[in-house]
Amino acid sequence: GGLITLFALWGRWRRHRFLRTVEVVVLRDVEASRLGNKRDVRVFLPPGYHASNAHYEVLYVNDGQEVDALGLQETLARLTADRLIRPIIAVAIPTNDDRLREYGTSIAPNRTGLGDLAADYEHFIIDELMPFIDGAFRTQPGATFTGVSLGGLSAFDIAWNNPDRFATVGVMSGSFWWRAADDETRIDPGRRIAHSLVRRATAPPSSRFWFQAGTRDEVSDQDGDGVIDAIQDTLELIDTLRRAGCPAGDVAYVEVDGGRHDFETWRRVLPAFLTWASTPEPARRRG
Repeated sequence: GGLITLFALWGRWRRHRFLRTVEVVVLRDVEASRLGNKRDVRVFLPPGYHASNAHYEVLYVNDGQEVDALGLQETLARLTADRLIRPIIAVAIPTNDDRLREYGTSIAPNRTGLGDLAADYEHFIIDELMPFIDGAFRTQPGATFTGVSLGGLSAFDIAWNNPDRFATVGVMSGSFWWRAADDETRIDPGRRIAHSLVRRATAPPSSRFWFQAGTRDEVSDQDGDGVIDAIQDTLELIDTLRRAGCPAGDVAYVEVDGGRHDFETWRRVLPAFLTWASTPEPARRRG
């Protein structure tokens, strides 16, 4: 009775106190000028942020309205306390009713016209949000971008287009099936857009890439080879990256047996991604 209730309350108090080691700052009505909208952006500051003059790496997260389901604050607090990651700033960017238009690939929409605002969303991230974050907080260059599903494709695309801004990208259950229209002229017509972008690379990629897919992400297997499309699209993108000259150590892949296309799965793998992203880059330096 009473003793059990007391222990439960004490446990909740300890967890609340632990979570508060990662402070949450809400930036109200951050404007995306080309998109003609505003959004509240949550910024997660690492433990000890106000007690030092240190500068921190920044993690940008698509679908920021879902970071509670992703367990971001608790994961950051635990991994930082256990010294499994370096202290970082995390920026949760929420989406809106135009998610299927803002997320995608900036070079072109897909064959059904989705992603037609992706270039304007990229402009918001690169030319408006990132300069604002860099001016308001003590940041380091070489950010990380991550996202799930279509938000993962968006993160990959923006990081790919801006390797000078992003050192690392992590994609969970990425929508790499995204295909160009058959009459597209800006990218390979009828082909998967992310794969086409990598095939067109004129130099080895300079970012690091982490991918995850689950064996139960979907059931579709269009070519009937026994491998679901979500896994095949991801593995073939990894192969394309390696053919483009990306070193093996700069590409990681986690396949979750029984993993689904849901936040329970993504929450479980988030620590693996953050830990990998926090490991030192190879000694090799690129020009």
